[in-house]
Amino acid sequence: MFSNSYFRNVLAGVSFLVFVAEFSFGIEPSPTLQQQLVKENISNLSRDAREKGDASRGALAFYRQDMACIRCHSVGDDTNKYGPDLTKLGKDATDTYLVESMILPSKVIKKGFETVVITTKAGKIISGLLAEDKSDAVVIRDNAVDGKLITISKKEIEERSDKGPSLMPDGLINVLSGRQEFLDMARFLMEVAEKGPEYAKQMRPASSLFAALPLPEYEKDIDHAGFLKSIDAKSFKRGEAIYLRVCANCHGTKDQVGSMPTSLRFAEGKFKNGSDPFRMYQTLTHGYAVMTPQAWMVPEQKYDVIHYIREAFLKPYNPEQYAKVDENYLAALPKGSTRGPKPSNIEPWVMMNYGPSLMLTLEVGDKGNFAYKGIALRLDNGPGGITRGRHWMMFDHDTMRMAAAWEGEGFMDYNGINFNGRHQVHPRVVGNVKFANPVGPGWANPETGSFEDPRFRGRDGKPYGPLPNSWSKYLGMYHYGSQSIISYSVGDAKILEMPAYEIASSGKVVYTRNLNVGKSSRDLTMRVAPVGTPCAIVAANAKLVEKDGYTVLQIPASNTLQLIKVLQSDGPLDLLQAFAKGATSAVSLEPFMQGGPKRWPDLIKTQAVVGSNDQAFAIDVLNHPTNNPWNCQTRLTGFDFYADAKRAAVCTWDGDVWLVDGLHAIDKGLTWKRIASGLFQPLGLKLVNDVIHVACRDQLVILRDLNGDGETDFYECFNNDHQVTQHFHEFAMGLQVDAEGNFYYAKAACHALKAVVPHHGTLLKVSKDGSKTEILATGFRAPNGVCLNPDGTFFLTDQEGFWMPKNRINLVEKGSYHGNFWGYHDVPDSSDAAMKNPLCWITNEFDRSPSELLWVTGNGWGPLKGSLLNFSYGYGKVYVVPHEKVNGEWQGGMCALPLPQFPTGVSRGRFNPEDGQLYCCGMFAWAGNQTAPGGFYRIRYTGKPVQLPVELHAMKKGVAIKLSGEVDSKSATNPENYAVKIWGLKRSEKYGSKHIDERTLKVTSAKLAADNKTIELQIEGIEPTWGMEIKYSLIAVDGQKFNGVIHNSIFRLAD
Repeated sequence: MFSNSYFRNVLAGVSFLVFVAEFSFGIEPSPTLQQQLVKENISNLSRDAREKGDASRGALAFYRQDMACIRCHSVGDDTNKYGPDLTKLGKDATDTYLVESMILPSKVIKKGFETVVITTKAGKIISGLLAEDKSDAVVIRDNAVDGKLITISKKEIEERSDKGPSLMPDGLINVLSGRQEFLDMARFLMEVAEKGPEYAKQMRPASSLFAALPLPEYEKDIDHAGFLKSIDAKSFKRGEAIYLRVCANCHGTKDQVGSMPTSLRFAEGKFKNGSDPFRMYQTLTHGYAVMTPQAWMVPEQKYDVIHYIREAFLKPYNPEQYAKVDENYLAALPKGSTRGPKPSNIEPWVMMNYGPSLMLTLEVGDKGNFAYKGIALRLDNGPGGITRGRHWMMFDHDTMRMAAAWEGEGFMDYNGINFNGRHQVHPRVVGNVKFANPVGPGWANPETGSFEDPRFRGRDGKPYGPLPNSWSKYLGMYHYGSQSIISYSVGDAKILEMPAYEIASSGKVVYTRNLNVGKSSRDLTMRVAPVGTPCAIVAANAKLVEKDGYTVLQIPASNTLQLIKVLQSDGPLDLLQAFAKGATSAVSLEPFMQGGPKRWPDLIKTQAVVGSNDQAFAIDVLNHPTNNPWNCQTRLTGFDFYADAKRAAVCTWDGDVWLVDGLHAIDKGLTWKRIASGLFQPLGLKLVNDVIHVACRDQLVILRDLNGDGETDFYECFNNDHQVTQHFHEFAMGLQVDAEGNFYYAKAACHALKAVVPHHGTLLKVSKDGSKTEILATGFRAPNGVCLNPDGTFFLTDQEGFWMPKNRINLVEKGSYHGNFWGYHDVPDSSDAAMKNPLCWITNEFDRSPSELLWVTGNGWGPLKGSLLNFSYGYGKVYVVPHEKVNGEWQGGMCALPLPQFPTGVSRGRFNPEDGQLYCCGMFAWAGNQTAPGGFYRIRYTGKPVQLPVELHAMKKGVAIKLSGEVDSKSATNPENYAVKIWGLKRSEKYGSKHIDERTLKVTSAKLAADNKTIELQIEGIEPTWGMEIKYSLIAVDGQKFNGVIHNSIFRLAD
């Protein structure tokens, strides 16, 4: 029925919930939806679709981008020619015919849409729809060439078959989330076939929610053969660069598994969408299965990376997948005249203006000289921020040392997950290093004069974390125009430091450190550089001496401010000393601490898109400033409301904080103002008395506007106890505050490696004055955010991986351990009994990557008030989380809200205290299905009835589900309206787990309580289980049909 030669070539925006790789690293895949449905009786399935399916939900499924039905099938508008018009199927379109055609597309093919397969005398095979059968030629709409017409002389035909398979891909229905969505879509098709074009038109959803982005016009006229003929060694090198920067993150290399083990490994796996160059090009262009379209790539980049994959992986290691490219192959490719635009040499992470400074972990050289809490500073003036400079210095606020100075083109290599996306690597400086100081204290202990490093040693033997506060303490950083001033203390002396450079008469660059040293009760000693680096000073009392292989600056105790300028260069020492004699003295930096001129005067206006109120929930899109004067990437990672509830502060993963105004009247537009930049991967934000606190990888920072112009002038360090290593995965997630003013955030552990420092894989508490950090709980792998509960406990999610058989929601108490045996903890037992059970295990198909939870507060969400919600980074969904405590054990589950998936992963949310509605933000950065870079949304409860599980109770005879709305008694008490299955998992040092002993349980009876909301199911064989699925298809008291799927865990059964 759904024949579609074009379809296989135009899967735009595919977000299949199945795996690309068949081998899947030893993990047995669950049966696909097609495999499950083909076992059912078609008549029964058709009846279920008619009785239990919902046409409105089915319309949403039909118009989904990843289903791509409308690309091939007309629904009364005669726009598509690759499949039959679904409103004109005729009397043969019975319910069973429609259902069977969805499951087995080739079993019955509508006349006129049969596949024609032609074998030419030259041995070439062409398949597609028969467009025209002439006396001397056959015209085929070729499914391998985007549906283009190909004329074949009958003299050239060796063999012809008019009974080929349907061009609708077998297994397409596996894109659907499950049986119910299949029934919904089948019901929609039944209705369309019966009621015709006008009905189909009425059922069409808003195209803004589902329309795919159009391909560039040049894609219609690509010279594919020309590209393949011109492939050379340069193409291989370019392709290698792209692959290592982008593709290897998921697909890995021959010797190293990618960070997503289920992705196809090219050196050994089997391609699902064809392995010849043209099919690979189509996969990159349109996407296929879990791989999304690579819209950022121009044709040259696609063929470069295709060439690299073929030559580096397929030809030597996977020759069965190495398709032959010869003259016959080239001649059969679509003809074109263009090669599209040339690739841009400027990537978005390079284009972005981060401001004059950027906080990050950066290595100097390749010998382990890391500034784990580096503050990279651009020294030369000019537009474009730090990436456009030519001279830099870097301060490390763990050790209070000036780690390095360098110059040249490029700043750094951008090898980092938040820059070019690479995993298991870290960025390094690029250019000519003029001087460098190794890891260690930048100032001697003021009490002893010793430089011996007292810091904690990680399991790798290296020191981590900040120096003791009594020794030295980082206080923050001031911005004044393009200048950055670092503030810290050594002993009882307050220090201000402004790096800069000057030009000597010889043209040599002289790097300077302008120091304001406050009054000190002790002599102070600062390490300047290794002996051999030319150094000089301009100072009244301080002096340079050599000690233990270093040039050090000795500063006598003083009751007054001392101004000192340190000069360093790579030129001859005598020339530098001569320059120092004529150099200007150090200046007081106090005038630069009052707030500077605006750096971002532009206000950016955006329009919100207000959603329809025809369902229980409406989504308002709060458009954020994706286009801005500073080329900022806007991957949103946290926000909070001001007291007036009209404004919010929003942080981005790329280091910015924005102020958005107009939330009280979004229909009149929103105003965005950039107010901070250069922070280290912010992933949480909280307003305390309208003061912005940001959770970064290196610190909790307070943003201070010193002159009232709305921009941050002082980045005050509230706490920097953070133990930072170079590992890419150790994100600092979320930020919450309790009633006493204490702060909480979660710290991820290493990916695929054992933890190095105590903070890896923990929930952390920072005291209300910022003076200390306490580890509250351990054993996490990648907790994405923190939910603070009214009773002082917490909810944290975690992600599938090593020692994590599936994703999980954790109820966290002080001292609890949550199962990542590779985390940093003192639990010697790797067994399941040693860990605290999660609230529930979450299978990947249900939520690929859960993020932060939050409670429904206020009255804005009506019947859901007091419920627990969970966001999904992986699928861009929101779930309700019913739960209970049985005999001291917490357990529960999840059920998705009836919302379309957001285009980006959603990770953070808060309820607005004024309008009572839920606001949420998110981004795409690492593995996830929803790939829009960022998004900001409001989810409004419209007041219409909604039936969601708000309570879930497991008992020895079954389960009780309390819904948020009343349900029809007849439908609620019919056991046939429910389906239950359970499974186990195996926790081990291997990545994830397959479902073990998955089986269906029979619902023997269903009872509806007097409240018309609580349903008690008696379930035969119910028992404690790590995985359970409860599906239901019911009718509300107002006659509206609704469906739900709960995934939950049971650890205790109540009486």
